[in-house]
Amino acid sequence: MLSLTSLGSSRGRAVFAPWRAQVRAELGRLPQWQLRMLRHLAPPVGDFPDFLTPPQASQGMEAGIDAVRSTPRRRLRRELALLPSAPSWAKQLADGEPGILDGLVQALRAYHDAAIAPHYLRIQALIDAERASRARALLDHGTQGLLAGLGPTMRWSPPVLEVDYPTERDIHLAGRGLLLVPSAFCWYMPVTLIDPNLPPVLVYPIPRTPAWWTGPTHTPGTQTLAHLLGRTRAACLRLIEDGCTTGELARRTGTTPATASQHATALREAGLTTTTRHRNTVLHTLTTLGTALLKANPHP
Repeated sequence: MLSLTSLGSSRGRAVFAPWRAQVRAELGRLPQWQLRMLRHLAPPVGDFPDFLTPPQASQGMEAGIDAVRSTPRRRLRRELALLPSAPSWAKQLADGEPGILDGLVQALRAYHDAAIAPHYLRIQALIDAERASRARALLDHGTQGLLAGLGPTMRWSPPVLEVDYPTERDIHLAGRGLLLVPSAFCWYMPVTLIDPNLPPVLVYPIPRTPAWWTGPTHTPGTQTLAHLLGRTRAACLRLIEDGCTTGELARRTGTTPATASQHATALREAGLTTTTRHRNTVLHTLTTLGTALLKANPHP
């Protein structure tokens, strides 16, 4: 949904302009009614309905789609009423008519295939790196340290997290947890859900370069580590610097889990990484030797 709002905006040109140009070309192949529906539901300025960002989506796209399709009619009416100048089909959607809900699902899938899926590995790599960084801050400095490092648009003033936001608003957790969601498409200011009764969520922007959506580039004279280890294995070593699981390593390098496991094993046997197991998860981190090798061969 945030990528949709970004697509209709001119903010963050240096970061989003090339991605916007490519995605708009891809979206030209979609039916116009799908684009009109999505643009109405996720305008470039203002709020979009909470039912379009269900927590079930953390289990995958299809789980999120199923949650959107099964949204109760009462909630549809309440949240869609927040959008201005509703078109004729919006009333059908608010009434939960199956035909229009199926149309929304088709539009969401088509947009995801055109705008998100081609860049998914890179987006996930950025998020994995951010999660690893925040997890390390939590381990080293506790919750206070994690919250204090969220800036620059968020400031931890115990017991309040102050956030730059377009409107004045207070959210009281009242003993509930706060889910922090790093996003490649959130721009400058964090966003949260409209309904204060829903589980508290704060979506915040992650660091990106103008080439965030194409992956890292390489320049002549910077391939020493790749020549030593091989390109994929060198990439694995760099990714393990922030700490990652075998599954994350496979996803971020575009290899199969079996191949990623082989590379991780080779790096561990060479004394460059170490592995810890927690239940069914294996976490890889650098050894002192691995850290020294990366420092001696900096990445551009």
